[in-house]
Amino acid sequence: MKTKTGKLFAVLSMLGLLASSAQLGAFEVQNADTRGEIQNTGMTRSYHENLAKDYEVKAKEMLAKVEEKKKLLEDYDSHSQYLGRQGQDLHAHTWAMVNRHERAAEEALNQATFHRKIASELAKRDYATPAETPSQRNNRENKAKVRPDPTDEIGSPGKTL
Repeated sequence: MKTKTGKLFAVLSMLGLLASSAQLGAFEVQNADTRGEIQNTGMTRSYHENLAKDYEVKAKEMLAKVEEKKKLLEDYDSHSQYLGRQGQDLHAHTWAMVNRHERAAEEALNQATFHRKIASELAKRDYATPAETPSQRNNRENKAKVRPDPTDEIGSPGKTL
């Protein structure tokens, strides 16, 4: 009896674990718009301009860190005789951090340039001149006026619905 109960408990606990980790997938996607969880598609000019600004700020922060780390490198070089092996480790670590921050700043600037380019292309598309001027649009004549046809009544003979 104990083995059947143990097996039943194990099976039920596995099913519970499986059910709790199952993804809803299509149901979540289908109802995303009703819950207001649809994210920005990034197709607006202001979105790309804001991204470019964020990347530029990140690049400036990285370059500030590079300058700070370079000062530490100079300090480690000038006092290397006092620091010993730990000083060499600090120097190598700081040098690696300088390289990492320089690459990150370069990548952030590349991303900022990319998003500025997209924003300018979207701005060109937004401000494209229309084929007609506003005065031409206002002078249009509506030639397709809708007039009720007296023979189009529901009860007229010969007409079927």
